[in-house]
Amino acid sequence: MTTTQNRAGRTRIRLAAIAAVIATTAALAAGAPAQAQNAPEAVPGFPAPTEHTQKAFDPEDDFTAKWTRADARQLKAMSDPAAPSRENSLPEEYTMPTVPQDFPDMSNEEVWVWDSWTLTDGTSAQPSFKGWEVVFSLVADRKLGFDDRHTYAKLGYFFRKADVAERPADGGWTYGGLVFPDGASGAIFDDQSFSHQTEWSGSTRIFDGNKLRIFYTAVAFYRNEDGSNRKPYDPRIVQSEGRLFADENGVWMTGFRDQHDMLQADGEYYQTGAQNEFFNFRDPFTFEDPAHPGKTYMVFEGNSAFARGERACTEDDMGYAPGDPFAETADQAMDQGAHFQMANVGLAVAENAALTEWRFLPPILSANCVNDQTERPQIYIKDGKYYLFTITHRGTYAAGIDGPEGVYGFVGDGIRSDFQPVNRGSGLALGSPSNLNFPVGTPFAPHPDQHPGQFQAYSHYVMPDGLVQSFIDTIGTSDDFVRGGTLAPTVRVDIAGDAVTVDRSYGTNGLGGWADIPAGYAHDIDAAADARPIG
Repeated sequence: MTTTQNRAGRTRIRLAAIAAVIATTAALAAGAPAQAQNAPEAVPGFPAPTEHTQKAFDPEDDFTAKWTRADARQLKAMSDPAAPSRENSLPEEYTMPTVPQDFPDMSNEEVWVWDSWTLTDGTSAQPSFKGWEVVFSLVADRKLGFDDRHTYAKLGYFFRKADVAERPADGGWTYGGLVFPDGASGAIFDDQSFSHQTEWSGSTRIFDGNKLRIFYTAVAFYRNEDGSNRKPYDPRIVQSEGRLFADENGVWMTGFRDQHDMLQADGEYYQTGAQNEFFNFRDPFTFEDPAHPGKTYMVFEGNSAFARGERACTEDDMGYAPGDPFAETADQAMDQGAHFQMANVGLAVAENAALTEWRFLPPILSANCVNDQTERPQIYIKDGKYYLFTITHRGTYAAGIDGPEGVYGFVGDGIRSDFQPVNRGSGLALGSPSNLNFPVGTPFAPHPDQHPGQFQAYSHYVMPDGLVQSFIDTIGTSDDFVRGGTLAPTVRVDIAGDAVTVDRSYGTNGLGGWADIPAGYAHDIDAAADARPIG
């Protein structure tokens, strides 16, 4: 089936964030019961995916949805076993179009650019500010090797004029510099003997007037000269408040000196460094839930709180229907080593209006014995449904599971739901073109038989209207590849029920403009130019 046929009979989805909130609130107010969702039928030779109801639970409840082994094995089930070398083996309707190698650099070769996000309001809509669009990115000096960037990452920002019909090839962005004053993000650590201190991903909210609150991950590394850890690295979820200004020449920011250390992994719901020195705890995304007025929630990446190597996976994590001839037991999965991959998506709720005090809630999704990373999670509300989107690598799947780099999606009736993985029960929403018949390689050494787009894009961020932004990592094959470090073309996905498909009518064969991150409306503030600080 072609993408066009798959979209036939459907209206293109163009729902603004405010309309989404209204629709959600109306559905919840009507008290519509959750309808059980029938799992897709099994592919011959593979297990059936787990049946999920999409039923909503109270955010405070102790219920965690599971992305199961039965679900994740659908990725291989829908991969073409006959796809030849360097060809995509996955369905085109779930695959990002191939990005060309001749990409422009949005920073004018000033910095490496990777994880990026927009200026948002409480509904995750994207406003412009006094005629400017603003995005935030992890950046690093281009004097560093691209693969050395993670331990030296800082939070930077870019701006461009809003409502411009035609953009230059690089998206028309101007690099504004670093957001935080020098040393501010490192001040929160009691142990100042870190070898490296860095800033990782998060989200940015604008409030009344020009107030900004940035939620991000502050990280301290304690490494010996040979690169080994003298103690586990220390990631913390932090908030900092500042002010945004603009005039006819551009955008600048002030403040962000005070850093509020809000959350550290607790070892009860979310794995700590004492439990696993390679644990994940990062990427806060905050939002307001129309079903719970006055509450602000946060989703983030975590790992299930077990000691590394503990045989903690259960039959529920497997998720097979009774009698499925292709089922495996939890012991069989763990005998392969699958219990070293224990990802989850965490949830927290704000305890004060300043959003500086937060309380952990149980995870909303676990991927025990499936994957080890559920990075940059976000909640996306549409047509009364709640979509949990997250990203992951092919290389972080557990033994016996395989899937591409890209976006994975789960749909339910609330922020805590029995989430159903989208697209045939697999969870794959938008993958980079990949061939699951051949090994993955690495971004700095692609496998000779792998598709040239295997590492083309990562760190996808799903925006209103189904637009998706990501950064370029590596494009090409083992004998001809280029590294990235700038934002990729924007693409669009159509989101309807439990289906998420690529809109190939968007842009040119599905690829929109390079680094195209459009604002949806103008922030409510006097458009008069601000006075620039002296000096």
